[in-house]
Amino acid sequence: MNEDMLRELGVVREQIDTIDAKMLALLNQRAKCAQHVGEIKAKYGDAGYVYRPEREAQVLRRIQSLNEGPLPNESVTFFFREVMSACLSLEDPLGVAFLGPLGTFSESAAVKQFGHAARLAPQTTIDDVFREVEAGHADYGVAPVENSTEGAVGRTLDLLLGSSLKICGEVVLRIHQNLLTRETELSAIRKVYSHAQSLAQCHEWLNSNLPGVPRISVGSNAEAARLASLEPGVAAIAGEAASERYGLPRLVESIEDEPNNTTRFLVLGRHDAGRTGSDKTSLIMSAANRPGAVHELLAPLADAGVSMTRLESRPARAALWEYVFYVDIDGHRDDPAVKAALDDLARNAAYLKILGSYPQAVY
Repeated sequence: MNEDMLRELGVVREQIDTIDAKMLALLNQRAKCAQHVGEIKAKYGDAGYVYRPEREAQVLRRIQSLNEGPLPNESVTFFFREVMSACLSLEDPLGVAFLGPLGTFSESAAVKQFGHAARLAPQTTIDDVFREVEAGHADYGVAPVENSTEGAVGRTLDLLLGSSLKICGEVVLRIHQNLLTRETELSAIRKVYSHAQSLAQCHEWLNSNLPGVPRISVGSNAEAARLASLEPGVAAIAGEAASERYGLPRLVESIEDEPNNTTRFLVLGRHDAGRTGSDKTSLIMSAANRPGAVHELLAPLADAGVSMTRLESRPARAALWEYVFYVDIDGHRDDPAVKAALDDLARNAAYLKILGSYPQAVY
């Protein structure tokens, strides 16, 4: 190497070493402050929850507002989530149930929200995710609720109707589907495994690039990757986490038909969250079976100037041809306008259940 270049590199590397030492000292200082918060709460008998979604959202939004680059907000947000995760784990790692197995998009969503220091507990079904949190075996659960391509996840909606759990957060995950295989050419692939929803999300790509190749639906993308890792001539459609877990190379990346394919996950706990100024409230309601009832049901939201961001109907299961409506609105239930609208809804609705108020996802 050129001596002048080596000298200049040496100067910069010394600067990096100095910065790293300062960062380490500051990280440990922050961890001690987090421990002190816990000590203050214990001193005053605050038996509340260690994890506060609203506080985390406020910290991340503040950090993003201070970020001047060159690191993008997404990278900065990832780093600070991991810092907060590590600090929380000094008291007791949070137990997080999610739809498994390991290597699924649900695991990626759980890690995105709670960081790698959380104690992850993969579950066989969405029902099991709810049960683990309800029974106190896990502190929180992460469950998919809707996909931008395939729509609502009906089982999650049905469980929300009867569960005592609250929604205390949301995770929005960009879904990149990859073709994983040990083969090096598409022509060598004779079978493709994946979850039914992922196969649907890549339908047109498969038609164009692997016409006539059998597509076999399995319970999860991670299971598809496991099977593909064992058989020659087989591929799986799955995400990056499954690729890393099973050591399967990505022959083709981002094969989803919809370039903005995104899944929204709910964070479920035994409490909801406080106000942050950028919140959502989710609720379930039903209308009396008479003309104009649905219009009357939604009118309080419009009258109070509250924006409705999602409306989904599902069979009520209590009686034939009766439906309940799942609604997301902007704002926290303690916001004056939202509170007024909810009070009116309580008077007009045949049934009303507030699922929780929580911070809007921080990207």
